[in-house]
Amino acid sequence: MQQLFNFFIKNKTFFLFLMLFSIAISLTVQSHQFHRSKLLNSSNHIIAGIYAASNSVSQYFHLVKENQLLLEENSRLKSEQFNRKRDLSFDSIMEKTYRLITGVVYKNSYTQATNYLTLNKGLRDSVKEDYGVITSKGIVGVIDKTSTKYSRVLSILNTNSRINVKLKNTKHFGTLTWDTKSADIVQLKDIQELVKIAVGDSVITSGFSSIFPANVPVGTINSFRLNDTKDLYVIDVKLFNDMTNLEHVYIIKNTDINELENLNEFDE
Repeated sequence: MQQLFNFFIKNKTFFLFLMLFSIAISLTVQSHQFHRSKLLNSSNHIIAGIYAASNSVSQYFHLVKENQLLLEENSRLKSEQFNRKRDLSFDSIMEKTYRLITGVVYKNSYTQATNYLTLNKGLRDSVKEDYGVITSKGIVGVIDKTSTKYSRVLSILNTNSRINVKLKNTKHFGTLTWDTKSADIVQLKDIQELVKIAVGDSVITSGFSSIFPANVPVGTINSFRLNDTKDLYVIDVKLFNDMTNLEHVYIIKNTDINELENLNEFDE
């Protein structure tokens, strides 16, 4: 307390000036309408700025929640799309097969020969190996490892990646691979040279595996050429996804995957 008194005594001249200056300002404002108006406008402007800044911060955190709600809604809609009945005479007796889980990309590589992504969903979120991963634009890859809280995705930009796809127009199917040359171009192989194709034709998933449902977008034909034996095409496909800029993804859970795998083991 003594130090506080010493501080005021030491700076008494300054505080006296400050007090007299405040009184002068107050008397001026009270006696002149113009000055009173200017002061009110200035104070309103400052307060409005403070409220605007506070509101911007509040809206930012609110948007994070809104984005999550939108992702969940998109997940629900995409699940319905994948499970849409195609033939009422047959599919009407089938239960829904696919469920989507939203995820966030924590890590993404695309410059190596074997690229992977890390997601914020793992075993505790019912995510397992061999689940497909997509975005709203197209396919991303397949989960190949999981831990309690995280999972690793074998990217389509990986020389070990093999995904069954087909040409949207002709329904001919082949295998999607990657030659490591470009992060936005992958290769479609095993298409016979008799098939009519053109630059710009769409490529989609075939639905022949338990990982991806049919008709998920992949990309468009960028160019094509015949292989060394001149009987099959090597087709360059420009991806719909920008694989160098991924943030939110959907993990596809096939609820019938165990039954399908059991059938395959029985056939073997």
